[in-house]
Amino acid sequence: MDRLIHKTQSSKRRAHRVRARLSGTKQRPRLTVHISNMHVTAQIIDDSTGQTLSYASSVGKGADGNMTTKASLVGEDIAKKAKQAKVSEVVFDRGPKKYHGRIKSLADTARAGGLKF
Repeated sequence: MDRLIHKTQSSKRRAHRVRARLSGTKQRPRLTVHISNMHVTAQIIDDSTGQTLSYASSVGKGADGNMTTKASLVGEDIAKKAKQAKVSEVVFDRGPKKYHGRIKSLADTARAGGLKF
């Protein structure tokens, strides 16, 4: 099997394994995180209606520094936007990534901003 095909299939399998165990409701929506090579994106999703309640990204913010600092800035931003959307508790969806490094930085900053998960 081609190396890149194997990587993407393994990533999809890991993400499916995580998402099979959790889903967002009206009371506790899902906070999902995506990290690309350049940017960090987080969104709060109500899976019962399929709507995005709030969204934060490092695109266009002019955030300098490494990806960990970008992730912590996005964590602050998503916590503020969640308060505006009257969301206090979420279910954390890390996707195919480990809870380590950038993901942990975003989660810790969001918790410091007032989100509970």
